[in-house]
Amino acid sequence: MTLLALEQVTDFADFTRGKDLKEFFNQAYSNISSQNCLSDVRLSPDGRHIHVIVRQPKSGLMTHDKYQRAPLMQCQKHLDLVLTGKVPIVDVIYIPQSKPEDGTSVLGVIFENGRVEFWKFLECRSGWHLLQTVDLCKSPRAKVISVCMCQNFIIWCEERPPSENSNTVSSNFRFCICKKNIEVNEGGVSLGNVKIALHNNPQYTTISSGDLVYLLPDMRENSSMGVSKVFLAWSPEHDIFKVHSTCCCTLMKSSSKESDFKRLVTDCIGLLSTINPPDICGFSPTGCGDLLLLLSTGWVCIMKRDGGLRNIYKLPDNCLSASGSQNSLNIYNEILALTIGRTLFLIDTKCGLELERISLKTEVLLFVNTLDSHSPQMLSATGLFVITQNPKPFPTLPEDSSALLVEAVFEEACKYYQQRSLSSTQLTVEKLKKGGMFQAPISLAAILRDYLSNQKNKTGEKHSTGQERLMSSLESELRSLVLLEDIKTSMVKASEKDLENYSESLVQQEICRLLSGELERENLQYLNGIFYLFPTYSWHAIQAVLHLRCNGEGLLSSKAAADLWKIILSPVQPTANFAHCNGQQKHSALPVFELLCHSIFKFQPSWLPSFLELAQQQSGGSSKSSWGYSMKESSESLPLYKRALTVLPCNGTYQQLEVELLLCSERPKAIMQAVRILIKQGQWVQLAQVAERFCRQSPLLNKEIFCALLCEVSQHRNLDPYLDLLWTLCPEDMTVTSILNIVLKNLPDSTQNSGPFETHGSQVTIGLLKPLLRKVLQRETKPSQRYADILQSPTVPPLTPPRQPKGLFRDAEQKETKQRTSSGSQATCQARLV
Repeated sequence: MTLLALEQVTDFADFTRGKDLKEFFNQAYSNISSQNCLSDVRLSPDGRHIHVIVRQPKSGLMTHDKYQRAPLMQCQKHLDLVLTGKVPIVDVIYIPQSKPEDGTSVLGVIFENGRVEFWKFLECRSGWHLLQTVDLCKSPRAKVISVCMCQNFIIWCEERPPSENSNTVSSNFRFCICKKNIEVNEGGVSLGNVKIALHNNPQYTTISSGDLVYLLPDMRENSSMGVSKVFLAWSPEHDIFKVHSTCCCTLMKSSSKESDFKRLVTDCIGLLSTINPPDICGFSPTGCGDLLLLLSTGWVCIMKRDGGLRNIYKLPDNCLSASGSQNSLNIYNEILALTIGRTLFLIDTKCGLELERISLKTEVLLFVNTLDSHSPQMLSATGLFVITQNPKPFPTLPEDSSALLVEAVFEEACKYYQQRSLSSTQLTVEKLKKGGMFQAPISLAAILRDYLSNQKNKTGEKHSTGQERLMSSLESELRSLVLLEDIKTSMVKASEKDLENYSESLVQQEICRLLSGELERENLQYLNGIFYLFPTYSWHAIQAVLHLRCNGEGLLSSKAAADLWKIILSPVQPTANFAHCNGQQKHSALPVFELLCHSIFKFQPSWLPSFLELAQQQSGGSSKSSWGYSMKESSESLPLYKRALTVLPCNGTYQQLEVELLLCSERPKAIMQAVRILIKQGQWVQLAQVAERFCRQSPLLNKEIFCALLCEVSQHRNLDPYLDLLWTLCPEDMTVTSILNIVLKNLPDSTQNSGPFETHGSQVTIGLLKPLLRKVLQRETKPSQRYADILQSPTVPPLTPPRQPKGLFRDAEQKETKQRTSSGSQATCQARLV
């Protein structure tokens, strides 16, 4: 496990008016209506300035600065940047200098009415100084909705006032995307002319990433055209727009120099009605033209600049709804940092592996510091923090702990031998040490003492060849044992802050130890207790022990050894002659496979079908390995899919998950059970897909599925769009009589008198069955080719008769002619009969 630490870089006391800043966070967190307060906080690229956009009771801006020279900060008067007024502030942006050697960046404060104030922080002059004020918009009635900085362009979304004749639909498209060329030099800030890049568009949030600008829709605005299902990527330098979507990983359309939004999305209107992409819950630019997206499905994905959508990590189910709307995400040197509520996730973007999960006391805001862009930095209610990685220390034990560890070997051995003893005499540690009956614990204790003494003295003593081989083979087990004892010792001395990390590490070590050897009844009950008392830690331990990985398509992979899967998939745990405690029978414990399924169902239900497929692959390879379990159903062993179904509640709330588990089994009975569930739910699209997929596996399953669907066709008209597919699935042995019998037997009762012009007829008609009946009838009346080979002439000519004397030849020839004539007439009669 990676050891990480939160190191506080700066306290709020180092900033100007630090008390006011801390009070702002305390009031925001205590007020329920201000849970998303961090969305109004901005940090400078170097982390020296914190800007708080105030919305209520009066709009304004509060800036808190950190001086690099503390004496100058204490002696001189500070020129703070504190703005108040009636016009709301939209955002603040940092504009870099045209020449880096010219100094720090310029801060632009954008107001809703289009006014922009440019400020510059000069430490030598102890504070902020106003450079100039300009107007972005041409119309005095226009409003700025969002703004960003991309290369040497300032880009904003502007709301135009609605006209008198405009209706509700057209009022939703009264926005436009504008840009201005901007340049910062020694003389001040120079702006170019306004250029409107896009007309008649809905409200967009402008996000700059590299040389691209992403236009994300406002999810609070419901458009009748469904334009919120797509978002745009725009290159301000080349004026090229691309239309993207968060589903199907597809680039929908690309248009060059198109200035009207309605024309841009005209070709996509038909496609918009057929897709239902997930909502965007969070986003963050990467700086190289890509965009990080947090979707409502729980997936964290990255939109590449070429339009490809790559999934990185799947959050636990219901994580977004349980943690509220506050989230923050950024990428630091191929490591994704994501905060959901008060939980911090660290993910490897190359493989989607969860490196660490840290619980926080308050919500935080992640940001990228240009001075240290490789380390995740965050702003919380107490200051600025950075995540650092600590080197993993080698486990060392004090002298008293080493003696206790050696003593624990004898105690464990005493317990082990007592369980297998047929005698009623109590076995003690002293008897083990002095009796000499059991040499294994004495030898193990000697090996452990030698290992601990070498680690303590840090000297590699030269042993015999046999002892060197023994120590090298036991190196991993001894190291794990010492590490486990070290964690237990550290937990006793640990503070409340570090106790949680030690507890998680201890649970992982115990689960790994229990699954690495023979799992007896008592150890199984102990394992059940760990999963019951520490469900979250056990879930993390499962992923670490099995090396579970989830790729972008939602498929699981595992690098666990075959011996570990043997313990997990064992249907009946090994029995042992264990003693009853005080004459009381212990409660039955769940097998390991059911324990893992319960944990997966609790924290990541969508992984359960993939985990079942993974387990079936390991169980299916039993013929090639030394271990294996019969797939036949019996009282002692159930199929894996039935064992996985036991974790689902019986109230029917997870029927879709039940269908997936049944289909993953690929067993005929389970597939037919899934088909019946889909018919009951009315999931006709999925039902047609299942029928097309599984009818090719076996003729018997094909006939059962076809008959079940034909019964539904006889009762209602919901399967009319899939009749062509259903007719192609008709088995070869079906006849017209059998089809008509099934249809007539399943016709609904005609108790209601329907009119002659009923529009919503529910009964099947001859016209619907006509293609099927014609196909089956042609197959029945097709001439049989079973005896066609009899009528074919032989390809090899008959043998030449032997030569005879001239006198006898004529008599033999006449006799042979008669025989041929009679045999030919008989063959002709047989052919006619055939």
